Amino acid sequence: MKPRTRARSLALQALYELDLTEHAPGAVLQHRMLDYDLDDKVADFARRLVLGVLPLRKQLDAYIAEHAPEWPIDQISIVDRNLLRIAMWEFAVSGETPVKVAINEAVELAKRFGSDSAPRFVNGVLGSLADRQQEIKLAFAEAAELAAQEESAN
Repeated sequence: MKPRTRARSLALQALYELDLTEHAPGAVLQHRMLDYDLDDKVADFARRLVLGVLPLRKQLDAYIAEHAPEWPIDQISIVDRNLLRIAMWEFAVSGETPVKVAINEAVELAKRFGSDSAPRFVNGVLGSLADRQQEIKLAFAEAAELAAQEESAN
């Protein structure tokens, strides 16, 4: 696996654990990092993925639910849901990963960790979300700006 793919795999496993448990994110990341031999730059990427997705899960899930209407968000497998969250965060929130790369990486991880139908499902939902990339990016930027204004007012 390529280094950033390994980082995404680590992030997927950490987010999966965090969805199922009440473990502290820092402890989960530290424990997962022991399973991977990542250089500092790649480990930082994995950390950014997990810590970027975590606080935005509800907002990311709302967009996912819009594009997978036949699947209530709580009925989407934990693996698929987190692959969608990671890819969406990468192309619509952080903006450091091109859309096609984020989708391809999510599909490849779906092949490895998901069910037989996961790659097609992940690809379809992310393809629909990619069509709204700019709108979603703007919505998250506005939400971040409002949060920053509220924080500075306190």
